[in-house]
Amino acid sequence: MIVCICNRLNDRDVRDAALAGACRPSQVYAACGCRPDCGQCAQDMQRIVNEVARPCGTPVLMAAE
Repeated sequence: MIVCICNRLNDRDVRDAALAGACRPSQVYAACGCRPDCGQCAQDMQRIVNEVARPCGTPVLMAAE
């Protein structure tokens, strides 16, 4: 699902940024290498970040394969 039309970010992009430690939309934009434009996506983006439910700034460590 597209979350940010201006930057073409989808829910997977937002979840990946959150799993890497982003806890606010501004951090999601930074992690994705873009900047906010119109701001219409901020609430949806924050909702997705909250669903990941990681303490702010705590990245998820992936197990070695």
